Amino acid sequence: MAETSDFRAQPPEGIDAIGASSEGASLYQLIRDDIIEGRLAANERLVVTDLARRHGTSTNPVREALQLLRGEGFVTFVPNRGARVRPIDQDFVRDIYEIGVLIEPALTRWFVNMATVEDIAELERIQDLIEENDFADTFRHSELDTAFHTVMYQRHYNRHAAELWWKHREVLRAVSRRFNFTLARRAAILSEHRELIAHVKAGNANEAGELIARHVEGSGRHILEHMRARNAARAG
Repeated sequence: MAETSDFRAQPPEGIDAIGASSEGASLYQLIRDDIIEGRLAANERLVVTDLARRHGTSTNPVREALQLLRGEGFVTFVPNRGARVRPIDQDFVRDIYEIGVLIEPALTRWFVNMATVEDIAELERIQDLIEENDFADTFRHSELDTAFHTVMYQRHYNRHAAELWWKHREVLRAVSRRFNFTLARRAAILSEHRELIAHVKAGNANEAGELIARHVEGSGRHILEHMRARNAARAG
């Protein structure tokens, strides 16, 4: 089995994964992780000078990182009150995955009509690797799964739609890191991927679009179920 790093997912061509200087990108990752893991509390005020002091940097990279986080919805800006941590709650996750349910079927239908023999072979190659891994390494699965879907969306003419898909997927990937896949979700992912490949081979664009909508909604609901269970455990 090849190393996990060999399959690190990359954004579609022409889309910057982060869109920041190296220092701003590093701070973006650190602050985002602090928000997701709860080290920065919901609605906590984010003071640029405090964050710069905490991370041993100047204020400019911090401002850059906060703007990136604002663009992804992790941070809100209130006039005269500055930046605050947006609650990473069920509404946040629902909003993100529902956008995917709306745009991914359109991207998928276009792909089915344009897919080449090489595209199909690449989907099958990545799916074989996903099944070989069989969720043993969850990071590896996440990277391979993202690569699988990137094959379908990477050449779409609407770069704004492709970029929106990528950024929202990265948000959900970051949030879902805290949760394990249930056995039911594992089985659904594998079977839906194989069914999707079959639709691509047969040129069934509408069927593929309907399937991807269910696939995306299933992933979103899986995260929500974990969040509800976690919240119930904390309340109990």
